[in-house]
Amino acid sequence: MIRVILFALAVMLTPLVAAAPAEAQAGYRLQPGDTLRIEVLEDQTLNRDVLVTPDGRISVPLAGRIQASGRTIDQVEGAIAQALAPGFAVEPTVFVALTGVRDVADPLDTILVHVIGQANQPGILEVRNGSTLLQAFAAMGGFNRFAATRRVQLRRVDSAGVERVFTINYREVERGAIGAGAIRLIDGDVIIVPERRLFE
Repeated sequence: MIRVILFALAVMLTPLVAAAPAEAQAGYRLQPGDTLRIEVLEDQTLNRDVLVTPDGRISVPLAGRIQASGRTIDQVEGAIAQALAPGFAVEPTVFVALTGVRDVADPLDTILVHVIGQANQPGILEVRNGSTLLQAFAAMGGFNRFAATRRVQLRRVDSAGVERVFTINYREVERGAIGAGAIRLIDGDVIIVPERRLFE
């Protein structure tokens, strides 16, 4: 009899325990360093994990940079849906979940890298400080079929305001050439993937 009572109590309490994280997320105000899972029901190619960057924003393809810091999960869902709406026949169904909370003991350690041109996911990349150029190529989903992979550029402005341009032959990196792929990125770096010329 006691076992039956304990089993009944466990069944009644399980939904309450499961609901607790969702309720906690609903009232939580996001902050830089948090990680989110974004899912768009109408276009699964937009599904991804994102990091709230030091400026308090997240980067979502087709929606651009969305303010996240200081907002609730519901507010971020609404902001993403509104930003995506012009590209859909009906307002898209967006789900956002908090997958990680910044450890306040750890300093923010992310940088922003801008990707332009024939990448699979051009835009602003949020990567860890110390990431390499090759890791950035992976984060941007590689190159599309129009990319001139022998003429990829890394543009960097130094502390004196002088722009330096590095040309990288990704095909050589693929073959195992050492050097270019290991370049350490810094905040504000720009990766340009030019379009392939005829017969290139």
